[in-house]
Amino acid sequence: MDETQRAIEATFRIERARLIAGLARMLRDVDRAEELAQDALVIALAQWPKSGVPANPGAWLMTAAKRRALDALRQRKMRERKHVEIAHTMDEAFDGGAAEAAMDDDLGDELLGLIFTACHPMLSREARAALTLRVVGGLTTDEIARAFLTSEPTIAQRIVRAKKAIAKAGLRFDVPRGTERAARLPSVLEVVYLIFNEGYAATAGDDLVRPGLCLEAQRLGRVLAALLPEDAEVLGLLALMEIQASRLHARSGPDGAFIPLTEQDRGRWDRLLIHRGLDALSRAEKIGGSGPYVLQAALAACHAIARRAEDTDWTRIAALYDRLRGTMPSPVVDLNRAIAHSMAFGPEAGLALLDDIDAGALPGYAPLPAARGDFLFRAGRRGEARSAFAAAAALTRNAKERAFLLARAEACLG
Repeated sequence: MDETQRAIEATFRIERARLIAGLARMLRDVDRAEELAQDALVIALAQWPKSGVPANPGAWLMTAAKRRALDALRQRKMRERKHVEIAHTMDEAFDGGAAEAAMDDDLGDELLGLIFTACHPMLSREARAALTLRVVGGLTTDEIARAFLTSEPTIAQRIVRAKKAIAKAGLRFDVPRGTERAARLPSVLEVVYLIFNEGYAATAGDDLVRPGLCLEAQRLGRVLAALLPEDAEVLGLLALMEIQASRLHARSGPDGAFIPLTEQDRGRWDRLLIHRGLDALSRAEKIGGSGPYVLQAALAACHAIARRAEDTDWTRIAALYDRLRGTMPSPVVDLNRAIAHSMAFGPEAGLALLDDIDAGALPGYAPLPAARGDFLFRAGRRGEARSAFAAAAALTRNAKERAFLLARAEACLG
């Protein structure tokens, strides 16, 4: 791959979500917006190797996509009023270099407008999250399926149906106001955090992390916090992401191998991000927040303020998980609660809680046997631990995580 092609693909990865958001706002059609964004990439691949990468590649891609849309509208001779208005709006976008200026509009207005539309109450919770992860996060249906612990065909069907419902309803791709915004906000927060999580712990492939997704989710979180500075859960989510992102560079060694939290070099943690996260958490707690994101941010803060792993207040973490289980019951929370109790009160305490979790609720979920393996290892039950680690390694689809689990299984023989 030559340098120009790498530049084109890198630019498209960066600009893809914004292209789709801007086009969807004008066309009110997510499918068409995705097609036009892809068309712009094809045009760039044909022209940039000859003309060179433009000074503002993002604006160039947007202009190419809009022109393609305008040509299609004119060719079909659409006479309905809404299509005339759309064509008129896009014509104006080319006057006086407005297309390039449009690329400098506030990122939050365009992307958040797309997210809030994808999270419209008429769609199911699962469809909202899946659609936003696809059109904003750029995740594949397989990656989204892993995030939701469900099948790829199911996710694909949800996305198709959601797009059709939005197109049929003729929704505007704007940020809602008042009570409508409040009704959609919880699902928006959930989606932003899912995007962050896919970057923080890649579900498949050779890369342990995808920092670009984390950065995108953090940017969206900051925009939300600026928009809703008095909402404790918005601040809690921002705090949680900032603190977790501070550990990104310490999660793997020079060879790319996974390093668990308790063994990370805390000198590599980003203290600026920790400071930002703790500040956002403080603001959330002053408001009186005690929702799921505030509690999860408080959990992350326990690790952030411990300069050494042995200084971690696991008793407080266990108590926080007890509270979180009451506000956000789920098998994953139960698993993390068991891990916290195992660290605070011993591996047998963790095993007891683990036995209470319905394994059928977490099918194919590698962290479940991995946690059991860790508890058994610390309890001195090496043979059982080895089997558990091997089972976890067989379930994960991330190469770095698999290597780590196999190494732990091998260590049980020593």
